[in-house]
Amino acid sequence: MDILERITELREERHWTEYQLAERSGMTQSTISSWYRKDISPSIPSIIKICEAFGITVSQFFAYTDENVVTLTEEQLKLIKFAAKLNPEQYDCLLKFLETL
Repeated sequence: MDILERITELREERHWTEYQLAERSGMTQSTISSWYRKDISPSIPSIIKICEAFGITVSQFFAYTDENVVTLTEEQLKLIKFAAKLNPEQYDCLLKFLETL
């Protein structure tokens, strides 16, 4: 798998520039540009930041076919982001609430 190609694919799906990806991932645009100029793969911590910016898991990033990727809607991503901010007690309450629906 070509990691840089995968990043480009995910970025273009979202109509993001390298600058927008840098902003959302907390990295500099020069860092991202240097990967392409030098044809080097980003580090694992950088890939994790990239995945967080895209709202996907590292597993989804490395999935080889679309059938292995779970596509989430914007609303589903919004729920996940809210849930990630909850403390363990709040998260358990949320799960119990959702199970009752």
